[in-house]
Amino acid sequence: MKKDLLTLNDLTRDDLEKIFEFSTKLKQERGKVSYTPLSGKSIGLIFAKSSTRTRVSFEVGVNELGGTALYLDQGKMQVGRGETIADTANVLSRYLHGIVIRTFSQAGIEELARVASIPVINALTDDYHPCQIVADLLTIKEYSGKVDSSIRVAFYGDGKSNIANSLILAAKLTGIELVICSPESVGMNQNVAGNAPNVIWEKEPIKAAEGVDYFYTDVWVSMGFEEERAERMKIFQPYQVNSKLFEYAKKDAKFLHCLPAHRGEEVSADVMDSPRSIVFDEAENRLHVQKAIMSMLF
Repeated sequence: MKKDLLTLNDLTRDDLEKIFEFSTKLKQERGKVSYTPLSGKSIGLIFAKSSTRTRVSFEVGVNELGGTALYLDQGKMQVGRGETIADTANVLSRYLHGIVIRTFSQAGIEELARVASIPVINALTDDYHPCQIVADLLTIKEYSGKVDSSIRVAFYGDGKSNIANSLILAAKLTGIELVICSPESVGMNQNVAGNAPNVIWEKEPIKAAEGVDYFYTDVWVSMGFEEERAERMKIFQPYQVNSKLFEYAKKDAKFLHCLPAHRGEEVSADVMDSPRSIVFDEAENRLHVQKAIMSMLF
């Protein structure tokens, strides 16, 4: 495993399997076995975006691994007042043993990781959300028993979002069949997909639903895109994940969402609250996956 986790390109398939194995062990032993590899270590949690799951899961994870979590509001740090990322990276490397950062710019965290002498984990940028997707893959493995080319996932919504981009990298890493279903005006990030034969774009929601094992969606208006809300609500409305789509999927198809969910927008309430929905298992797995990743990196 590389020093940092900035995108899923930093993982090999062997790394992923080790994370699955370790996460499952930590999940089974939580509250029963004391495992404190971060004892005596301080981990900085830098946040420029508001958060529920990411902040809580990382703070709890650091604490359960025996470390000390320091919440750092990026807007109240000197980097938010003009200090360079490089200077911040150099200073934090003298104080901390690892950095977890949730921010806007992917280029910014790549510069942070390049200069820092300590590991950096991407907890979300506008372009990628690797820890979320590893948790999603673990959830798929728990329900299907495998993560390979026999699994078909359909993502509905913004085909160039951080979730869509990360799912594309996950498909390239694992071989799962991925359908990005989005308006023609949006498409998918071809620079990320490249010529991967198992990643396709489809504009017709019903066609994309055929033979699906897992439906996935995300909010239509992410943080930083509020000014585009009216336009986004209009163009993505036909791409809502609802019970009609499940009629074309496999009989035991499940629903995934990185949360928070807006019922009645990207997902209908009946799907979100149905037995098909495994979003809370998915959310829980953020904790176990991130504990495994931090143990391996920090």
